[in-house]
Amino acid sequence: MENYMTQTTTNGRLTPKLRSPIAALAAGFLAACVMAPLGAQAEMLDVEKDELKFGFIKLTDMAPLAVAYELGYFEDEGLFVTLEPQANWKVLLDGVITGELDGAHMLAGQPLAATIGYGTQAHIVTPFSMDLNGNAITVSNAVWELMKPSLATDAQGLPQHPISAEALKPAIESFAAEGRPFNLGMVFPVSTHNYELRYWLAAGGINPGFYSPEDVSGQIGADVYLSVTPPPQMPATLEAGTIDGYAVGEPWNQAAVFKKIGVPVITDYEIWKNNPEKVFGMTADFVEQNPNTAIAVTKALIRAAKWLDENDNANRGEAVDILARPDYVGADAAVIANSMTGTFEYEQGDKREVPDFNVFYRHFATYPYYSDAVWYLTQMRRWGQIAEDKPDDWYADVAKSVYRPDIYLKAARMLVDEGLIDEADVPWDSDGYRPATADFIDGVSYDGRTPNAYIDSFAIGLKTGETP
Repeated sequence: MENYMTQTTTNGRLTPKLRSPIAALAAGFLAACVMAPLGAQAEMLDVEKDELKFGFIKLTDMAPLAVAYELGYFEDEGLFVTLEPQANWKVLLDGVITGELDGAHMLAGQPLAATIGYGTQAHIVTPFSMDLNGNAITVSNAVWELMKPSLATDAQGLPQHPISAEALKPAIESFAAEGRPFNLGMVFPVSTHNYELRYWLAAGGINPGFYSPEDVSGQIGADVYLSVTPPPQMPATLEAGTIDGYAVGEPWNQAAVFKKIGVPVITDYEIWKNNPEKVFGMTADFVEQNPNTAIAVTKALIRAAKWLDENDNANRGEAVDILARPDYVGADAAVIANSMTGTFEYEQGDKREVPDFNVFYRHFATYPYYSDAVWYLTQMRRWGQIAEDKPDDWYADVAKSVYRPDIYLKAARMLVDEGLIDEADVPWDSDGYRPATADFIDGVSYDGRTPNAYIDSFAIGLKTGETP
C-alpha cells in the first residue's frame, strides 16, 4: 500500500500526495511517541484501498462528508479522500456503479431502486444513514396568494402549521380554468422528495399520478404534474415560471425566501416526523472487496455526524461556514444558516424554531434501519414503480440486502472502544425495525414488518392486486 500525506491546493482543498517510505516511517514513529501517554490507542484498520473519491450533490445534508474531510476524520482512519460535486443524481449513481466514484451521498431510494432494477440495475448498499428531515415544499408567490384565503391563522395572524395540501386546490382549479397545467418539481423519481411530495398531496386529497412499466412519467391519472429538476436549479426554474412549486432539500427552499420568489409551505418534519433522508452508498462489490475500508469510512462519517449535533448543535455555525464554500454547497452562509441552526423561515419574516429540522446524530439518525428501507419500497409500490404485488418477506429481504447495520455496528464498536462515541449512542439490540409510528401528517400508522397492510391503508394509491 502506498503512503500518502496531504497538501493544500490553490482552492483550499486537501488532496492526497505521495510521500516517501522513510518519511512515512518517521511520521508513524513520531505519532506513536506523541500518542503513547494519552492512554488507549485508536485501532487503525488495515484498509484495502486508502485513496478514495466520493461524490455529492450541493445540499446541506452532504455535511457529514464535508465535516469528515475538513476535520481530518477520514485521515484518522488512514483514508485519503477527494470529494467531488456531481451534476445530478443520475450522474452520481452512474459514477458509483462504474467505479469512477468509490461511494457517494445518495437519495435513500437510490440504492433500493438500483438493487431491484428500477432504472439502472446494480447492487448498491449502505452502512450509514446521513440524516433525518431537512426537506421542504415551496410554492411560487402566485400560488401562495391563492392558498392563503383558506388557511387558518394563529393569534399573530400567521398561518397555522402544518398546512394541508388541500389548500392547493384553489390554485389547481384556477390554473385549470385558464387551461394551464399545475407543475411541481422534485429532484429524482426515486427521491425522498418525490415520495414526500406525493404523500403530502395524497393526504390532502390530490392525486399525484402513477407510474407504469410503459409510462415512467409518473403522471398517469394525475391532478398535478411532477417533473425532475436538479436541486440547485430549483429557485431559478420557479422564478422562470416553468414550475409552480417544488420539493427539495436545503438550502434551496430558504433560497426562495431570500430571493422573494416563493414560500415554503411545509417541511418534511411536518409530513413525517424524523424521516430518514440521505444515505451513503457504495456498490456491494466494493464493500466485499474492501471490507475494512467500508468500516473505516463509516467510522469517519459517524464521528462527523456526532460533531454536527453535539452540545445542542454548538458546531452548526462552523458547519455553515464549511458548507458555504464553493467546494461544497456554495450558497450564501446566511441562507444555509436559516435552517441549519435550528430555525426555518416560511413566508419572509415568519421564522420559527425547528430544532430538529436537520438531524445528523440524535435519535439514532446514522443507523441504517431496515424499516426505513421498507418505507421507501412501499412508496415505490404505492405509486406504481413496483408494478406488481410483492409479499411482505420480499420487502424485508430487499431491505436486508441493501441496508448493512452489520458494518455500522463494527464501526460503532470501534469508536466506543476508542472513547469517541458513547455506548448509549448506538441501538445495539435493534432488530433493524423502528417501532410502529403514526407521526405522519395524515396520522396513518406505519409498521415496517407489515408493508402490504400499510400500502392498502391509503385512500389514494395502488392496493393489493392493482396495477397502474
